[in-house]
Amino acid sequence: MGYKTDWFNGIFPALVTPFTAEGVDEDAYRALIRFVLPHVDGVVPCGTTGEFSYMTQEERKRAIEICLDEVDGQVPVLAGTGCTTTRDTVALTAWAREAGVDGALVVAPYFLKPSFNEVYDHFQAVDGVGLPIVMYNIPQCAGTHFKWWTAEGGLLDFDNTIGIKDSSGDLPFMEALFEKVKGDVSIFVGHDEVVQAALAAGADGAILASANLIPDLWQNVYRATQEGDLKTAQEWQQKVQKLVRIVVRCGANQACKEGLRLMGVDVGDSRHPIVPGGAFRREDREELRLQLEALGKIEKSSVTYLVGDKEVATDLFATHHTPDPVTDWTMKVGEGFAGPPFQELAHVDLLIGLKDGPVGRAIERSLTEWGEDRGLRTIAGRPETLLVPTVTIRTAEQRKLFERAAAGVKLAIELSIEDGFLPEPILDDIALIVNAFVHPAASIAKRVEFNNYKAARHAIRKAIEGRPVVEELKAEKAAARHPFRYAP
Repeated sequence: MGYKTDWFNGIFPALVTPFTAEGVDEDAYRALIRFVLPHVDGVVPCGTTGEFSYMTQEERKRAIEICLDEVDGQVPVLAGTGCTTTRDTVALTAWAREAGVDGALVVAPYFLKPSFNEVYDHFQAVDGVGLPIVMYNIPQCAGTHFKWWTAEGGLLDFDNTIGIKDSSGDLPFMEALFEKVKGDVSIFVGHDEVVQAALAAGADGAILASANLIPDLWQNVYRATQEGDLKTAQEWQQKVQKLVRIVVRCGANQACKEGLRLMGVDVGDSRHPIVPGGAFRREDREELRLQLEALGKIEKSSVTYLVGDKEVATDLFATHHTPDPVTDWTMKVGEGFAGPPFQELAHVDLLIGLKDGPVGRAIERSLTEWGEDRGLRTIAGRPETLLVPTVTIRTAEQRKLFERAAAGVKLAIELSIEDGFLPEPILDDIALIVNAFVHPAASIAKRVEFNNYKAARHAIRKAIEGRPVVEELKAEKAAARHPFRYAP
Protein backbone atom coordinates (compact mmCIF):
# COMPACT_ATOMS: atom_id res chain seq x y z
CA MET A 1 0.00 0.00 0.00
CA GLY A 2 1.34 3.42 -0.91
CA TYR A 3 -0.24 5.42 1.93
CA LYS A 4 -0.72 5.14 5.64
CA THR A 5 -4.30 5.48 6.83
CA ASP A 6 -3.68 6.91 10.29
CA TRP A 7 -5.75 10.00 9.45
CA PHE A 8 -8.71 8.07 8.11
CA ASN A 9 -10.76 7.24 11.20
CA GLY A 10 -13.41 8.84 13.36
CA ILE A 11 -16.44 10.91 12.39
CA PHE A 12 -16.67 12.65 8.99
CA PRO A 13 -19.81 14.60 8.01
CA ALA A 14 -20.93 14.26 4.40
CA LEU A 15 -21.40 18.01 4.06
CA VAL A 16 -24.54 19.38 2.48
CA THR A 17 -23.90 21.96 -0.24
CA PRO A 18 -25.64 25.34 0.08
CA PHE A 19 -26.68 26.82 -3.26
CA THR A 20 -27.61 30.17 -4.70
CA ALA A 21 -29.26 30.64 -8.08
CA GLU A 22 -25.78 31.08 -9.56
CA GLY A 23 -23.89 28.26 -7.85
CA VAL A 24 -22.37 27.35 -4.49
CA ASP A 25 -23.28 29.69 -1.63
CA GLU A 26 -19.79 30.37 -0.29
CA ASP A 27 -20.78 32.23 2.87
CA ALA A 28 -23.30 29.58 3.94
CA TYR A 29 -20.85 26.78 3.12
CA ARG A 30 -18.13 28.34 5.24
CA ALA A 31 -20.60 28.83 8.11
CA LEU A 32 -21.58 25.15 7.94
CA ILE A 33 -17.93 24.02 7.99
CA ARG A 34 -17.23 26.24 11.01
CA PHE A 35 -20.30 24.75 12.70
CA VAL A 36 -19.13 21.12 12.40
CA LEU A 37 -15.36 21.59 12.53
CA PRO A 38 -14.87 21.47 16.33
CA HIS A 39 -16.56 18.08 16.50
CA VAL A 40 -15.23 16.09 13.54
CA ASP A 41 -12.15 14.14 12.44
CA GLY A 42 -12.51 15.10 8.77
CA VAL A 43 -15.00 16.46 6.26
CA VAL A 44 -16.39 15.22 2.96
CA PRO A 45 -17.40 17.85 0.39
CA CYS A 46 -19.38 16.80 -2.69
CA GLY A 47 -20.63 13.45 -1.43
CA THR A 48 -24.12 12.07 -1.90
CA THR A 49 -25.56 14.31 0.82
CA GLY A 50 -23.71 17.18 -0.85
CA GLU A 51 -25.79 16.61 -4.01
CA PHE A 52 -22.72 16.06 -6.20
CA SER A 53 -24.87 14.50 -8.90
CA TYR A 54 -26.80 17.79 -9.20
CA MET A 55 -23.63 19.90 -9.56
CA THR A 56 -21.52 20.86 -12.55
CA GLN A 57 -17.83 19.98 -12.52
CA GLU A 58 -16.97 23.62 -11.95
CA GLU A 59 -19.34 23.82 -8.98
CA ARG A 60 -17.79 20.72 -7.46
CA LYS A 61 -14.33 22.18 -7.87
CA ARG A 62 -15.42 25.44 -6.28
CA ALA A 63 -17.02 23.63 -3.32
CA ILE A 64 -13.81 21.67 -2.75
CA GLU A 65 -11.72 24.85 -2.95
CA ILE A 66 -13.94 26.61 -0.40
CA CYS A 67 -13.79 23.60 1.90
CA LEU A 68 -10.00 23.36 1.71
CA ASP A 69 -9.63 27.05 2.43
CA GLU A 70 -12.03 27.09 5.37
CA VAL A 71 -10.69 23.89 6.94
CA ASP A 72 -7.12 25.19 6.49
CA GLY A 73 -5.47 21.92 7.44
CA GLN A 74 -7.30 21.46 10.74
CA VAL A 75 -8.76 18.10 9.66
CA PRO A 76 -8.44 15.96 6.51
CA VAL A 77 -10.59 16.77 3.49
CA LEU A 78 -11.90 13.71 1.65
CA ALA A 79 -13.44 15.07 -1.55
CA GLY A 80 -16.15 13.29 -3.51
CA THR A 81 -14.84 12.92 -7.07
CA GLY A 82 -16.95 10.06 -8.45
CA CYS A 83 -18.68 10.62 -11.80
CA THR A 84 -20.73 8.49 -14.17
CA THR A 85 -17.75 7.90 -16.47
CA THR A 86 -14.22 6.71 -15.76
CA ARG A 87 -12.80 9.56 -17.85
CA ASP A 88 -14.53 12.28 -15.83
CA THR A 89 -13.75 10.57 -12.51
CA VAL A 90 -10.05 10.37 -13.33
CA ALA A 91 -10.00 14.02 -14.45
CA LEU A 92 -11.75 15.35 -11.35
CA THR A 93 -9.65 13.18 -9.04
CA ALA A 94 -6.46 14.47 -10.69
CA TRP A 95 -7.70 18.04 -10.24
CA ALA A 96 -8.50 17.35 -6.56
CA ARG A 97 -4.98 15.98 -6.03
CA GLU A 98 -3.49 19.21 -7.35
CA ALA A 99 -5.94 21.28 -5.27
CA GLY A 100 -4.52 19.68 -2.11
CA VAL A 101 -7.20 17.33 -0.78
CA ASP A 102 -6.10 14.52 1.52
CA GLY A 103 -8.02 11.89 -0.38
CA ALA A 104 -10.90 11.21 -2.75
CA LEU A 105 -14.16 9.42 -2.04
CA VAL A 106 -15.02 7.66 -5.29
CA VAL A 107 -18.48 6.19 -5.70
CA ALA A 108 -18.93 3.10 -7.84
CA PRO A 109 -19.82 4.10 -11.41
CA TYR A 110 -23.56 4.45 -11.33
CA PHE A 111 -26.77 4.36 -13.36
CA LEU A 112 -25.77 1.87 -16.09
CA LYS A 113 -24.90 -0.86 -13.55
CA PRO A 114 -21.48 -2.04 -14.74
CA SER A 115 -20.30 -5.56 -13.98
CA PHE A 116 -17.92 -6.34 -11.14
CA ASN A 117 -14.99 -6.54 -13.57
CA GLU A 118 -15.92 -3.18 -15.04
CA VAL A 119 -16.12 -1.69 -11.55
CA TYR A 120 -12.66 -3.11 -10.88
CA ASP A 121 -11.27 -1.57 -14.08
CA HIS A 122 -12.83 1.77 -13.16
CA PHE A 123 -11.15 1.89 -9.76
CA GLN A 124 -7.88 0.68 -11.22
CA ALA A 125 -7.88 3.71 -13.54
CA VAL A 126 -8.71 6.11 -10.69
CA ASP A 127 -6.06 4.53 -8.47
CA GLY A 128 -3.50 5.45 -11.11
CA VAL A 129 -4.03 9.17 -10.39
CA GLY A 130 -1.81 8.79 -7.33
CA LEU A 131 -4.19 10.24 -4.71
CA PRO A 132 -5.38 8.25 -1.66
CA ILE A 133 -8.69 6.70 -2.74
CA VAL A 134 -11.66 5.54 -0.68
CA MET A 135 -14.04 3.28 -2.58
CA TYR A 136 -17.67 4.18 -1.93
CA ASN A 137 -20.33 1.49 -1.90
CA ILE A 138 -23.91 2.80 -1.96
CA PRO A 139 -25.97 0.33 -4.00
CA GLN A 140 -29.30 2.00 -3.23
CA CYS A 141 -28.11 4.98 -5.30
CA ALA A 142 -25.43 3.59 -7.62
CA GLY A 143 -27.28 0.39 -8.55
CA THR A 144 -24.05 -1.58 -8.05
CA HIS A 145 -23.26 -3.50 -4.83
CA PHE A 146 -19.63 -4.40 -4.21
CA LYS A 147 -19.14 -8.05 -3.35
CA TRP A 148 -16.34 -8.99 -1.05
CA TRP A 149 -14.26 -10.43 -3.88
CA THR A 150 -14.44 -7.16 -5.82
CA ALA A 151 -13.57 -5.11 -2.75
CA GLU A 152 -10.83 -7.52 -1.67
CA GLY A 153 -9.22 -7.54 -5.10
CA GLY A 154 -9.32 -3.79 -5.55
CA LEU A 155 -8.33 -2.81 -2.04
CA LEU A 156 -5.36 -5.15 -1.89
CA ASP A 157 -4.18 -4.82 -5.51
CA PHE A 158 -4.22 -1.05 -5.87
CA ASP A 159 -1.36 1.09 -4.59
CA ASN A 160 -3.34 4.14 -3.53
CA THR A 161 -6.63 2.73 -2.25
CA ILE A 162 -6.74 3.35 1.51
CA GLY A 163 -10.28 2.42 2.43
CA ILE A 164 -13.91 1.75 1.71
CA LYS A 165 -17.06 3.53 2.78
CA ASP A 166 -20.02 1.18 2.93
CA SER A 167 -23.45 2.81 2.97
CA SER A 168 -25.38 -0.33 2.07
CA GLY A 169 -26.49 -1.09 5.63
CA ASP A 170 -25.59 -4.69 4.77
CA LEU A 171 -23.84 -5.82 7.95
CA PRO A 172 -22.99 -9.32 6.65
CA PHE A 173 -21.16 -7.62 3.76
CA MET A 174 -19.30 -5.40 6.21
CA GLU A 175 -18.34 -8.44 8.28
CA ALA A 176 -16.89 -9.95 5.11
CA LEU A 177 -14.84 -6.79 4.66
CA PHE A 178 -13.52 -7.13 8.20
CA GLU A 179 -12.57 -10.72 7.44
CA LYS A 180 -10.83 -9.90 4.15
CA VAL A 181 -9.22 -6.47 4.50
CA LYS A 182 -9.40 -5.30 8.14
CA GLY A 183 -6.05 -3.84 9.14
CA ASP A 184 -4.92 -3.29 5.56
CA VAL A 185 -7.28 -0.40 4.85
CA SER A 186 -9.77 1.70 6.78
CA ILE A 187 -13.41 0.63 6.73
CA PHE A 188 -16.05 3.32 7.26
CA VAL A 189 -19.77 2.85 7.81
CA GLY A 190 -21.97 5.23 5.86
CA HIS A 191 -25.42 4.09 6.95
CA ASP A 192 -26.50 6.20 9.92
CA GLU A 193 -28.89 3.64 11.39
CA VAL A 194 -26.22 0.98 12.03
CA VAL A 195 -23.24 3.10 13.10
CA GLN A 196 -22.75 1.75 16.61
CA ALA A 197 -23.17 -1.85 15.50
CA ALA A 198 -20.62 -1.36 12.71
CA LEU A 199 -18.13 0.42 14.98
CA ALA A 200 -18.46 -2.28 17.61
CA ALA A 201 -17.89 -4.93 14.93
CA GLY A 202 -14.68 -3.25 13.79
CA ALA A 203 -15.37 -0.24 11.55
CA ASP A 204 -12.77 2.52 11.80
CA GLY A 205 -15.21 5.38 11.61
CA ALA A 206 -18.31 6.80 9.97
CA ILE A 207 -19.13 9.18 7.12
CA LEU A 208 -22.66 10.36 7.78
CA ALA A 209 -25.37 12.68 6.51
CA SER A 210 -26.70 13.27 10.01
CA ALA A 211 -23.24 14.37 11.18
CA ASN A 212 -24.18 17.72 9.65
CA LEU A 213 -26.69 18.00 12.50
CA ILE A 214 -25.21 16.08 15.44
CA PRO A 215 -21.45 15.60 14.91
CA ASP A 216 -20.77 15.89 18.64
CA LEU A 217 -23.26 13.14 19.48
CA TRP A 218 -21.71 10.83 16.90
CA GLN A 219 -18.38 11.48 18.61
CA ASN A 220 -19.98 10.21 21.81
CA VAL A 221 -20.85 6.96 20.02
CA TYR A 222 -17.42 6.66 18.42
CA ARG A 223 -15.35 7.42 21.52
CA ALA A 224 -17.39 5.22 23.82
CA THR A 225 -16.96 2.34 21.38
CA GLN A 226 -13.22 2.99 21.09
CA GLU A 227 -12.97 2.92 24.88
CA GLY A 228 -14.86 -0.36 25.08
CA ASP A 229 -17.88 1.21 26.78
CA LEU A 230 -20.45 -0.45 24.55
CA LYS A 231 -23.33 0.26 26.93
CA THR A 232 -22.81 4.02 26.63
CA ALA A 233 -22.32 3.77 22.87
CA GLN A 234 -25.55 1.79 22.51
CA GLU A 235 -27.43 4.30 24.65
CA TRP A 236 -26.30 7.18 22.45
CA GLN A 237 -27.21 5.32 19.26
CA GLN A 238 -30.67 4.71 20.69
CA LYS A 239 -31.04 8.39 21.61
CA VAL A 240 -30.29 9.55 18.07
CA GLN A 241 -31.95 6.64 16.27
CA LYS A 242 -35.27 8.31 15.49
CA LEU A 243 -33.57 11.44 14.21
CA VAL A 244 -31.26 9.48 11.92
CA ARG A 245 -34.14 7.29 10.74
CA ILE A 246 -36.00 10.42 9.64
CA VAL A 247 -32.89 11.73 7.88
CA VAL A 248 -31.95 8.49 6.14
CA ARG A 249 -35.43 7.47 5.02
CA CYS A 250 -37.02 10.83 4.27
CA GLY A 251 -34.84 12.71 1.82
CA ALA A 252 -31.51 13.11 3.61
CA ASN A 253 -30.32 16.18 1.70
CA GLN A 254 -33.39 18.29 2.39
CA ALA A 255 -33.82 16.81 5.87
CA CYS A 256 -30.33 17.90 6.87
CA LYS A 257 -30.79 21.34 5.36
CA GLU A 258 -34.10 21.98 7.10
CA GLY A 259 -32.75 20.57 10.36
CA LEU A 260 -29.78 22.93 10.18
CA ARG A 261 -32.12 25.84 9.50
CA LEU A 262 -34.13 24.94 12.61
CA MET A 263 -30.84 25.06 14.52
CA GLY A 264 -29.98 28.50 13.16
CA VAL A 265 -27.58 27.45 10.37
CA ASP A 266 -29.29 28.45 7.12
CA VAL A 267 -27.96 26.46 4.16
CA GLY A 268 -30.99 26.88 1.90
CA ASP A 269 -32.83 24.05 0.16
CA SER A 270 -31.90 21.19 -2.13
CA ARG A 271 -31.82 21.53 -5.88
CA HIS A 272 -34.62 20.33 -8.12
CA PRO A 273 -35.99 17.80 -8.56
CA ILE A 274 -35.85 17.69 -4.73
CA VAL A 275 -38.31 20.25 -3.33
CA PRO A 276 -39.43 21.25 0.17
CA GLY A 277 -42.41 19.15 1.18
CA GLY A 278 -41.56 16.35 -1.26
CA ALA A 279 -39.38 13.42 -0.15
CA PHE A 280 -38.93 15.27 3.14
CA ARG A 281 -42.55 15.86 4.07
CA ARG A 282 -43.97 18.56 6.31
CA GLU A 283 -44.86 16.00 8.98
CA ASP A 284 -41.28 14.70 8.84
CA ARG A 285 -39.96 18.17 9.59
CA GLU A 286 -42.17 18.50 12.65
CA GLU A 287 -40.91 15.17 13.95
CA LEU A 288 -37.30 16.15 13.20
CA ARG A 289 -37.84 19.34 15.15
CA LEU A 290 -39.02 17.39 18.19
CA GLN A 291 -35.98 15.12 17.99
CA LEU A 292 -33.60 18.07 17.76
CA GLU A 293 -35.28 19.54 20.83
CA ALA A 294 -34.98 16.29 22.74
CA LEU A 295 -31.26 16.12 21.91
CA GLY A 296 -30.66 19.70 23.05
CA LYS A 297 -29.99 21.03 19.55
CA ILE A 298 -32.83 23.55 19.72
CA GLU A 299 -32.80 25.36 23.04
CA LYS A 300 -35.67 27.05 24.81
CA SER A 301 -35.90 30.83 24.68
CA SER A 302 -38.31 33.37 26.14
CA VAL A 303 -41.27 34.42 23.98
CA THR A 304 -44.01 36.87 24.98
CA TYR A 305 -47.72 36.01 24.58
CA LEU A 306 -50.18 38.92 24.45
CA VAL A 307 -53.57 37.42 25.30
CA GLY A 308 -56.34 39.95 25.99
CA ASP A 309 -54.91 42.27 28.61
CA LYS A 310 -52.31 39.72 29.73
CA GLU A 311 -48.64 39.79 28.87
CA VAL A 312 -47.14 36.38 29.57
CA ALA A 313 -43.51 35.34 29.11
CA THR A 314 -43.05 31.66 28.30
CA ASP A 315 -39.98 29.56 27.62
CA LEU A 316 -40.38 27.38 24.53
CA PHE A 317 -38.41 25.79 21.73
CA ALA A 318 -38.46 28.74 19.36
CA THR A 319 -37.14 28.63 15.81
CA HIS A 320 -36.79 31.21 13.05
CA HIS A 321 -40.55 30.90 12.40
CA THR A 322 -41.68 31.57 16.00
CA PRO A 323 -43.12 35.10 16.32
CA ASP A 324 -42.30 37.24 19.32
CA PRO A 325 -44.65 38.48 20.59
CA VAL A 326 -47.46 36.03 19.81
CA THR A 327 -50.56 38.16 19.24
CA ASP A 328 -54.06 38.13 17.73
CA TRP A 329 -55.84 35.37 19.62
CA THR A 330 -59.20 35.89 17.94
CA MET A 331 -58.71 32.67 15.99
CA LYS A 332 -55.54 30.74 15.25
CA VAL A 333 -55.60 27.84 12.79
CA GLY A 334 -53.36 24.79 12.76
CA GLU A 335 -53.26 21.52 10.84
CA GLY A 336 -51.38 18.28 11.43
CA PHE A 337 -51.02 14.96 9.68
CA ALA A 338 -49.41 11.74 10.88
CA GLY A 339 -49.17 8.24 9.50
CA PRO A 340 -48.76 5.47 8.34
CA PRO A 341 -50.31 2.94 8.20
CA PHE A 342 -53.03 4.21 5.92
CA GLN A 343 -56.07 3.10 7.93
CA GLU A 344 -54.62 4.50 11.16
CA LEU A 345 -53.40 7.83 9.75
CA ALA A 346 -54.46 10.93 11.62
CA HIS A 347 -55.44 14.32 10.30
CA VAL A 348 -56.22 17.15 12.71
CA ASP A 349 -57.68 20.59 11.98
CA LEU A 350 -57.47 22.84 15.01
CA LEU A 351 -58.70 26.25 16.15
CA ILE A 352 -57.29 28.16 19.12
CA GLY A 353 -58.91 31.35 20.29
CA LEU A 354 -60.23 33.35 23.20
CA LYS A 355 -62.82 31.65 25.35
CA ASP A 356 -64.97 34.80 25.18
CA GLY A 357 -64.39 35.08 21.42
CA PRO A 358 -65.59 33.20 18.32
CA VAL A 359 -63.95 29.89 19.27
CA GLY A 360 -65.43 29.82 22.77
CA ARG A 361 -68.88 30.77 21.45
CA ALA A 362 -68.64 28.07 18.77
CA ILE A 363 -67.98 25.44 21.45
CA GLU A 364 -70.97 26.58 23.50
CA ARG A 365 -73.28 26.62 20.50
CA SER A 366 -72.07 23.25 19.19
CA LEU A 367 -72.66 21.48 22.48
CA THR A 368 -76.08 23.08 22.86
CA GLU A 369 -77.34 22.38 19.34
CA TRP A 370 -75.67 19.05 18.54
CA GLY A 371 -74.34 17.59 21.76
CA GLU A 372 -72.56 14.32 22.26
CA ASP A 373 -75.05 12.35 20.21
CA ARG A 374 -73.01 13.42 17.16
CA GLY A 375 -69.75 12.50 18.83
CA LEU A 376 -68.84 15.98 20.05
CA ARG A 377 -67.29 16.00 23.49
CA THR A 378 -65.24 18.20 25.78
CA ILE A 379 -61.96 16.44 26.54
CA ALA A 380 -60.21 19.10 28.65
CA GLY A 381 -61.16 21.98 30.91
CA ARG A 382 -57.90 23.93 30.92
CA PRO A 383 -57.82 24.94 28.17
CA GLU A 384 -61.42 24.10 27.30
CA THR A 385 -61.17 21.71 24.36
CA LEU A 386 -63.93 20.41 22.12
CA LEU A 387 -63.16 17.28 20.10
CA VAL A 388 -65.16 16.84 16.89
CA PRO A 389 -65.04 13.69 14.70
CA THR A 390 -64.42 14.31 11.01
CA VAL A 391 -66.17 11.04 10.13
CA THR A 392 -69.53 10.24 11.71
CA ILE A 393 -69.19 7.58 14.39
CA ARG A 394 -71.53 4.69 13.54
CA THR A 395 -70.31 1.64 15.45
CA ALA A 396 -69.15 0.77 18.94
CA GLU A 397 -65.72 -0.11 17.57
CA GLN A 398 -65.41 3.30 15.91
CA ARG A 399 -66.39 4.93 19.19
CA LYS A 400 -63.64 3.00 21.01
CA LEU A 401 -61.08 4.11 18.45
CA PHE A 402 -62.25 7.71 18.71
CA GLU A 403 -61.69 7.46 22.46
CA ARG A 404 -58.11 6.49 21.72
CA ALA A 405 -57.82 9.44 19.36
CA ALA A 406 -59.10 11.65 22.17
CA ALA A 407 -56.41 10.28 24.49
CA GLY A 408 -53.77 11.16 21.90
CA VAL A 409 -55.08 14.72 21.54
CA LYS A 410 -55.15 15.15 25.32
CA LEU A 411 -51.53 14.05 25.56
CA ALA A 412 -50.58 16.56 22.86
CA ILE A 413 -52.24 19.34 24.87
CA GLU A 414 -50.54 18.24 28.10
CA LEU A 415 -47.10 18.20 26.48
CA SER A 416 -47.77 21.55 24.78
CA ILE A 417 -48.44 22.99 28.24
CA GLU A 418 -45.29 21.35 29.54
CA ASP A 419 -43.04 22.61 26.74
CA GLY A 420 -44.38 26.18 26.96
CA PHE A 421 -46.44 26.49 23.78
CA LEU A 422 -49.63 26.64 25.86
CA PRO A 423 -48.40 28.46 28.97
CA GLU A 424 -50.23 27.93 32.23
CA PRO A 425 -51.26 31.61 32.81
CA ILE A 426 -53.41 31.71 29.63
CA LEU A 427 -55.20 28.34 29.94
CA ASP A 428 -58.35 29.88 31.45
CA ASP A 429 -58.50 32.49 28.70
CA ILE A 430 -58.35 30.28 25.60
CA ALA A 431 -60.34 27.46 24.04
CA LEU A 432 -59.56 24.80 21.42
CA ILE A 433 -61.66 23.04 18.81
CA VAL A 434 -60.00 19.90 17.43
CA ASN A 435 -61.46 18.23 14.36
CA ALA A 436 -59.94 14.72 14.33
CA PHE A 437 -60.06 12.13 11.55
CA VAL A 438 -60.26 8.43 12.39
CA HIS A 439 -60.48 6.16 9.35
CA PRO A 440 -63.62 3.96 9.39
CA ALA A 441 -61.45 0.93 8.61
CA ALA A 442 -58.89 1.61 11.35
CA SER A 443 -58.20 -1.25 13.75
CA ILE A 444 -54.85 -0.67 15.52
CA ALA A 445 -55.93 1.36 18.53
CA LYS A 446 -52.44 2.20 19.78
CA ARG A 447 -51.46 3.59 16.39
CA VAL A 448 -54.66 5.67 16.19
CA GLU A 449 -53.81 7.21 19.55
CA PHE A 450 -50.16 7.81 18.70
CA ASN A 451 -50.86 9.34 15.29
CA ASN A 452 -53.50 11.67 16.71
CA TYR A 453 -51.05 12.72 19.40
CA LYS A 454 -48.44 13.60 16.79
CA ALA A 455 -50.88 15.36 14.48
CA ALA A 456 -52.41 17.41 17.31
CA ARG A 457 -49.06 18.41 18.75
CA HIS A 458 -47.87 19.62 15.37
CA ALA A 459 -51.17 21.43 14.77
CA ILE A 460 -50.92 23.31 18.07
CA ARG A 461 -47.45 24.57 17.22
CA LYS A 462 -48.47 25.57 13.72
CA ALA A 463 -51.44 27.51 15.10
CA ILE A 464 -49.32 29.35 17.67
CA GLU A 465 -46.62 30.16 15.11
CA GLY A 466 -49.00 31.04 12.27
CA ARG A 467 -47.50 28.39 10.00
CA PRO A 468 -47.14 27.72 7.22
CA VAL A 469 -45.87 31.22 6.58
CA VAL A 470 -45.81 32.76 3.11
CA GLU A 471 -42.17 31.81 2.54
CA GLU A 472 -42.96 28.16 3.30
CA LEU A 473 -45.93 28.12 0.96
CA LYS A 474 -43.88 29.61 -1.84
CA ALA A 475 -41.08 27.11 -1.28
CA GLU A 476 -43.54 24.20 -1.25
CA LYS A 477 -45.63 25.19 -4.24
CA ALA A 478 -44.04 22.53 -6.46
CA ALA A 479 -44.79 19.73 -3.99
CA ALA A 480 -48.25 21.01 -3.11
CA ARG A 481 -49.44 21.11 -6.73
CA HIS A 482 -48.47 17.49 -7.43
CA PRO A 483 -51.56 15.47 -8.41
CA PHE A 484 -50.45 12.41 -6.44
CA ARG A 485 -49.59 14.17 -3.20
CA TYR A 486 -51.76 13.61 -0.15
CA ALA A 487 -52.55 17.15 0.95
CA PRO A 488 -55.34 17.20 3.54
